[in-house]
Amino acid sequence: MVLLLFAWLLACGQSFAQGWPRTFNNAEGSVTHIMAPPSRILSTSVSVTGTLLAIDAPVVASATAVNGQFFGQWVAVAEERKIAKIWPAGSIDLEQVYAIAPDLIIVSLNGADSSFAHLAELRAIAPVIIVNYGNQTWQALARELGSALGLEAQVEQRIAGFDARLANARQQIRIPAGQANIINFNGPGTVNPIATPTSVHARLLESLGFSIEAPNPAWQSNLTRSGDFIWAEYENLTQLTAGTTFLLSAGDVRINEFLHDPLLQRLPAVQQGRVFSLGAHAFRVDYYSASEMVAEIVRHFPNGSMQER
Repeated sequence: MVLLLFAWLLACGQSFAQGWPRTFNNAEGSVTHIMAPPSRILSTSVSVTGTLLAIDAPVVASATAVNGQFFGQWVAVAEERKIAKIWPAGSIDLEQVYAIAPDLIIVSLNGADSSFAHLAELRAIAPVIIVNYGNQTWQALARELGSALGLEAQVEQRIAGFDARLANARQQIRIPAGQANIINFNGPGTVNPIATPTSVHARLLESLGFSIEAPNPAWQSNLTRSGDFIWAEYENLTQLTAGTTFLLSAGDVRINEFLHDPLLQRLPAVQQGRVFSLGAHAFRVDYYSASEMVAEIVRHFPNGSMQER
């Protein structure tokens, strides 16, 4: 017993010497005290899980997308690390939480994958921290999570590696003159979100040298929400003026549909044939999808292929 007590005190002493316990300021204003470095993290937000994986956080289980799957940009990493799937976005299973026995639970404040409504039940099982991934870059979210989990060094190493990838990409590309816009193209009869210049997608493209066209705020559909996108009706796409268009989560079929859409034939980007995909997983930006987006830009705009600004 004395030896066990000594070992516990030694472990506690080491934790306190390394900055534990820690205080995390949650996105809705509350505070969570994290007594020691977590070793079994449950992510109830699939949108946050990619960033946790990127910083090598000890995630053992995660919610999925609505379709019951992890995001394609990091599914291979999740499989390699044997991350358990707990429930699809929009639902919750408290029995599974008990079975997983997490020592920290991460909840998103909002979004389709938020479990915020079940905060009290989750807090009865383990400490909970609450983040808002919708209003910040993956780098900012990584730093926020890193400070809570004691992974600051891993975070900075990952960000530095990504910055080096950006610098290398800038040396490899020559971008077209004029502005670009970013659309999640869904076609007629529904909304077609257009990224704003302050969105995480736009900020990534601007870091590579692009200038992003701002959609008219008046196009915001009353049926949808605002944020990084103006959720515009299909007809409003005809008023865009940029000479280059990027489509989110689009393959060749979707690009072809956009280029041959009868209503969009007068768009400068269509007339010049400058409509490109940002990758199959570009809608939710994390380290993995951002890396894919950079690779797509390098592929589309190799140095010497375009008129320089």
